[in-house]
Amino acid sequence: MPNLLETIFSWFRPASYPADSATEPAQVTRSRVLAIVYDPVMDPSTGVTLSRQMQWYNPADLLTGFMADLLETSKGLARYEIVQRIDVNEFPAKVDGFRYTPQSYMDVMRRTTPPHTPSEVDYNAIVSQFNLLQRVARNEIDEVWVFGFPHAGFYESIMAGPGAFWCNSKPLANTSASKRRFVIMGFSYERYIGEMLESYGHRAESIMERTFSKLSGEANLWKRFIRYEKSAPGKAACGNIHFAPNSQSDYDWGNTTPVRSECYDWLLNFPNFKGDIRIVDATAWGSGEIRAHHKWWFNHFPRVAGRRNRIHNNWWQYVVDPQKVLT
Repeated sequence: MPNLLETIFSWFRPASYPADSATEPAQVTRSRVLAIVYDPVMDPSTGVTLSRQMQWYNPADLLTGFMADLLETSKGLARYEIVQRIDVNEFPAKVDGFRYTPQSYMDVMRRTTPPHTPSEVDYNAIVSQFNLLQRVARNEIDEVWVFGFPHAGFYESIMAGPGAFWCNSKPLANTSASKRRFVIMGFSYERYIGEMLESYGHRAESIMERTFSKLSGEANLWKRFIRYEKSAPGKAACGNIHFAPNSQSDYDWGNTTPVRSECYDWLLNFPNFKGDIRIVDATAWGSGEIRAHHKWWFNHFPRVAGRRNRIHNNWWQYVVDPQKVLT
């Protein structure tokens, strides 16, 4: 049995990290999702919901297409499963307790009244109502996908749990009872799958930024991956979720200007780059179509065997499961 001095010294020993390896396999990462769909009934006499009244997209179709895109671009390494879907016949509460009614919401949509402020949804109320912390702690679910509508007040993503960090928004406080980190995605059934991929892309950016935060220079492969011509002249790689390799501004995915890029080196040769530089333009990523660009971008994410600088060469395991990010 260790004495008191040994116990104290153990507190200051370096954390145990996985050893680097050239052969450690790329593991499939599975995530069990609770889907919460806020789709209030707008007319009790007919039962018509907001999504149907506005002729917006069917959440079931969005879920199916989105998960299929992630499965395809990760080559089967990102596997999501909807373990439960809860349809909620209400407008979620804002942080000040306000809730839209069918009439007040339609007034906003018709622009006869301005949207309510503060606009942010009350995440703590949702966490409590659906027992999210307890369900994550019991390993019933791994993350939450919430579907809302314009002005619902959800962030594209937010992280909760002990050690939660920035995930395109500040971490959700007072959620350590979940015993592990988890993400709450905020989607809108007014938008299509391309916008869902964009929200997920910002999640990926935040998580990979944190994953490589202790590395600098060329060792920080994430910084290298997101280079584009405007930010790093002559060193364009794959860009980020807003900027393709040749983009001049946000969302400029249709730019036809040819640019030299190492994107094929990432796709074909990572981690043993061969200097494969090619001329590319918007035709490579869908000529401006949002879903096509985002799938192209995700398709270039490393997903091969091996670990270097304590970071696996399969980046999907971090994007899907932020608990695997070493902090």
